[in-house]
Amino acid sequence: MGVRAVSRTRSFGVVVGSYLLALTVAYAVVVLAPPSWHPLVTAFVADLVATFLIFALSMVVDNASLYDPYWSVAPPLVAGWWVVVADGGDRVRQVVVLLLITVWAVRLTGNWAYGWGGLHQVDWRYTHLRATRGRVPWWLVNLGGIQLMPTLVVFLGLLSVWPALAGSRPFGVLDVVATAVTAGAIALEAVADLQLHRFAAAVGNRGRIMATGVWRRTRHPNYLGEIAFWWGLWLFGVAAAPSWWWTLVGPVGMVVLFKAASIPLMDRRSLDRRSGYADHMREVPALLPRLR
Repeated sequence: MGVRAVSRTRSFGVVVGSYLLALTVAYAVVVLAPPSWHPLVTAFVADLVATFLIFALSMVVDNASLYDPYWSVAPPLVAGWWVVVADGGDRVRQVVVLLLITVWAVRLTGNWAYGWGGLHQVDWRYTHLRATRGRVPWWLVNLGGIQLMPTLVVFLGLLSVWPALAGSRPFGVLDVVATAVTAGAIALEAVADLQLHRFAAAVGNRGRIMATGVWRRTRHPNYLGEIAFWWGLWLFGVAAAPSWWWTLVGPVGMVVLFKAASIPLMDRRSLDRRSGYADHMREVPALLPRLR
């Protein structure tokens, strides 16, 4: 059966089945991992194996967007397992961190599901990569650029979650700051996506530039919220175990990903599709709002 003949309901069935299979394979890695492996190593290997499986299935259905929910599905599963195997750790911090990651994951996955039409729909960025890849095989672009790279970046972001869950320092002032940053980031993403959906749903807004609400202060408030979320998790890690400060490679990696890849692609597309967007770029900053 061709991909275009699959209904939206059956498409989601394929997604759920694929991710259950990936979860099963990842769990097998956890069970079979040598006892000498650190939980970070075990989670990383399981994460890679699950990613390779989703990649293989995305090639079978000829839709790289099968990977899209992986970004938000994997973190709460990894964090949940780390809570189980952590030797010690402050219980209050564990509950707060796991709750925030779960809320973030459910909201972000739900936002993806809301906008995904089914297996016939492929993210426009993937279509662009496929058309401009030159002589590079599509399977290599799909694996490296679309699936493996985000998995690695997200895992870098999760590095600080391990000390946050296993660190012995009691819940303190820095944890309160981390909670505010992380919860605020989730709220910003939710508001930005809600405002964008409402704007896009209005027929009269077709071809217009989104420049109201939080989108009036920053061109990419959803990206700003996503970056702030990972910085918030890093603050939890530092609060629990200051010696793990080096895990800031995670949130820094997020900044690099969005500044070097996601934002330029979105801006370039908007420049091609919306008149006046060049002026909009000069007036509204990409991420951090101006003080005035």
